[in-house]
Amino acid sequence: MRSEEHLLVDEQLISAKEESDDKTTAEKEITETVIPDKPRCLDEEYEMVYHKPKTLVDVSMHYCPGCAHSLVHKLVMEVVDELGIQEQTIGVAPVGCAVFAYDYMDIDMSEAAHGRACATATGIKRLMPDRYVFTYQGDGDLAAIGIAETLHTINRGENITIVFMNNAVYGMTSGQMAPTSLVGMKTTTSPFGRDVMEYGEPIRVSELISHLPGAFYVTRQAVNSATAVRKAKKALMNAFRYQKLKKGTSFVEIIGNCPSNWKMTPIEASKYIDDEMIKTFPLGDIKLPKGEDLKLLEEVK
Repeated sequence: MRSEEHLLVDEQLISAKEESDDKTTAEKEITETVIPDKPRCLDEEYEMVYHKPKTLVDVSMHYCPGCAHSLVHKLVMEVVDELGIQEQTIGVAPVGCAVFAYDYMDIDMSEAAHGRACATATGIKRLMPDRYVFTYQGDGDLAAIGIAETLHTINRGENITIVFMNNAVYGMTSGQMAPTSLVGMKTTTSPFGRDVMEYGEPIRVSELISHLPGAFYVTRQAVNSATAVRKAKKALMNAFRYQKLKKGTSFVEIIGNCPSNWKMTPIEASKYIDDEMIKTFPLGDIKLPKGEDLKLLEEVK
């Protein structure tokens, strides 16, 4: 025969179970009330405001966090996508941080030897003049070892687009001083800062090549803010469209950041562009097409 103590314990267990069952039932009722059979969002209409361009391969990029290269890759591919010229576009990758650009851009690509992207692009364009041909180069590739090819290509007025990424440093090879490094800028090969008496002034490539007769369109933009990104994309769009006119070379310089070699956070690097880089490399259009050429562009659409 069970003792009164045992009976009391049984009554407590039964009471606790009933409370638990009541709580479970209440939670179930609440759940069924709050969560409908079909999410309400499916009954609403939404407008697509952005989608990743189909010309950009859906893979992770190797660039450092905050690097401008990945953003500019996206802008170039957005332009190609929006112009509908994916099958007609050929890019030339450099030696440098963007050496693997062909892994990310879903277009025909060619790799060039260090500094020879413009020479490679010249050969491609002359063999296939109906193609949209562009180079994508950093300041070491374009303004140092490749400065001769760059100047002669533009002087001849080759009908290509040159995308010049200027982050004032050799990014891939541990941050050596570049032709575009700022005065006083510390790098692995100028640990006390760039000395003008020893290394000279930074080369302002856009201003330099704007005087060449073959330069049709020359502009310098940045990508460190939303407004700057929109302007950079517009410049890239113009540079590709101008190839229809067969009037010469389009040159788009983009001031980008290099947080890793600048020893800064991405936010600090973006601010550094506004505070320091733009003093040496002011943004804006440097050489524009003539009005009659722009009218002609409307006719060849």
